[in-house]
Amino acid sequence: MENYLDIKGRVLNIQRYCGEDGPGTRTTVFVKGCSLRCKWCSNPESIKQKYELDYDRKLCKGAAACGKCLKEPFPQGAFYVVDGPDDKVHANWDLANITEEMAGLCPTGAIGIFGREMTARAVLDEVLKDESMYRNTGGGLTISGGECLLQPDFTAAILRGAQESGIHTAIETAGNVPWAYMEKVLQYVDLMLHDNKLMDAERHKKWTGVDNKRILENFKKAYEMFPEKQFITRTPTIPGINATEEHIRAVLEFIRPYKNVIDYELLPYHRYGTGKYEFLGKVYELKDFESPSDELLQHLRGIIDEAFGRNTQEK
Repeated sequence: MENYLDIKGRVLNIQRYCGEDGPGTRTTVFVKGCSLRCKWCSNPESIKQKYELDYDRKLCKGAAACGKCLKEPFPQGAFYVVDGPDDKVHANWDLANITEEMAGLCPTGAIGIFGREMTARAVLDEVLKDESMYRNTGGGLTISGGECLLQPDFTAAILRGAQESGIHTAIETAGNVPWAYMEKVLQYVDLMLHDNKLMDAERHKKWTGVDNKRILENFKKAYEMFPEKQFITRTPTIPGINATEEHIRAVLEFIRPYKNVIDYELLPYHRYGTGKYEFLGKVYELKDFESPSDELLQHLRGIIDEAFGRNTQEK
């Protein structure tokens, strides 16, 4: 009989010593695949569940000096050269079904792969390397994405193994999944960090690709059916999209009846991940948007503090 830890999934990255994905110092496991298409996404390499080409043209030595990617075993047409000031190779992402072995043939590391297949056991082995750190800091394991709930069996297996080892568990989710996926995973979760990006359904669809009907329904079910769990709602705060009193107060009204929603956090918009779009052959659409000012964030956080009965003068 197969052990639950033998379940396989697609992982993007495992990051140790994280301090923003839940309490204490944590290990965050980023999995591939997302059901939203947020225009501000800072991890575009996590959107598709399949493996993807990671190509940094700046590292290319050129066709004359190298040219290995223009030959077998690379797929025909995946890489090509055009007339211009240099002979550096261009990529056709639609044809570039690259394996790890192929990527390893590039002598400069210009070619890479986003994503790898791992068992839940292999992931847990990485997480357990820092058991003492979790105990000393009150930290633990967080599974993020992409959308970790799109791989519910894999995510649940890792979390179950962590809980059986006495490690605090958390997930980061946008909630746009079938309820059965969330329900399966939540039994092994101590804390759910979940995004509330926009309350208005039409605006939510405009900026993320889908409306928020299922998302809000899932959150309400989670609060009500898992009263012993803790929840923190969060908003990626973007001027011109949702960095408004109206949105903050609407979210507070939504979570107000539920005492297991222990906080509401604002995540200031940044453009740190824009360079990844080039590596994926994509265009970043929000390049003209700015980060929220400190004054605006302070004002919005003041509204949240008031709602949670916190004395802002003590901060």
